[in-house]
Amino acid sequence: MSGAEDLQPGDDAASRKAVEAVDALSNPRFRAGEQVLTLLATPLNYMVLRVLAERPMRLAELRSASGLPAQTTLRGHLSSLGEIGVVNKRPTARMPYAVENELTPMGREILEVADHLGRWLRLAPGGPISLETGGARGVVKAFVDGWGSTMMRGLAAQPMSLTELDRDIAELSYPALERRLSSMRMAGLVEARPGPGGGTPYAVTDWARRGVVPLAAATNCERLHMRKRAAPVTQIDIEAAFMLATPLVGLSADASGSCRLEVEADPDQSRGEVGVLVAVEAGRVVACDNEPDPSPSAIASGSAARWFSAIKDGTAGLLRFGGARQLSEGLVNGLHVALLDP
Repeated sequence: MSGAEDLQPGDDAASRKAVEAVDALSNPRFRAGEQVLTLLATPLNYMVLRVLAERPMRLAELRSASGLPAQTTLRGHLSSLGEIGVVNKRPTARMPYAVENELTPMGREILEVADHLGRWLRLAPGGPISLETGGARGVVKAFVDGWGSTMMRGLAAQPMSLTELDRDIAELSYPALERRLSSMRMAGLVEARPGPGGGTPYAVTDWARRGVVPLAAATNCERLHMRKRAAPVTQIDIEAAFMLATPLVGLSADASGSCRLEVEADPDQSRGEVGVLVAVEAGRVVACDNEPDPSPSAIASGSAARWFSAIKDGTAGLLRFGGARQLSEGLVNGLHVALLDP
């Protein structure tokens, strides 16, 4: 039985949608990283995880510490979080037949993702957004919809009009793309750019580009703890992440050349090595695309997990380098600074 089915008739519609968001963790339509981000966009889910990080609690204690939600609502959330392995129940030593709710290793990992997501939301163009208030829901949904529809991938490569997006993304109708683009614009993820012709080109904002960090953290969490239920990291995911992040990097003025940033083949998937080619001129990233180059100036390569750690912690030594190491290491360290210390 799903968490949504555990809700009682008196529960409000918002709570039902929140629990359904947790149930969506088993939805194969999600792309890498979306599932955990969707879970955290529901305030009560985040509150439950944050409170249980302090210590295991019985239902009454947890309800009091998380803002006194309706008991049936809280039970529904706990049921769904338990089904996916985020929360566990254990018997208490204090009272017979009583149980406590405790956070699992997956739950603690999701809280680390929440730290990255919260830090990103606090930098929102319209002012800080808190995961506790529910203001994050629409922003995270707009980001997830843009990522899942590959709109973010297209706009990361170059500014595009709605008509151009419609030509490139056959899976969604024009009205569906229009709704997503409107939500992304209102959330501060894209902005209009002047351009020739009748259509209005849109480009991703620098703030949207930095959303790669919570997305990568969520992807890493899913791969560690969800195993077969985790969405695979695809070629388009890797290309989109690099295309979003690399334009933020600044290098020394004497840095020039081309560097291939490469994610090694995943033994659990049929995907081979995937990467992008980054062109640098006078310390600026001037291009990032998936065009092949038989002889780039430099190469940086590693598994998806090593790339995440290298950028998150600034530990470029986790990766394998070739060619002009100063250029490749500079790009990796530059990604750390641009994304984690803007």
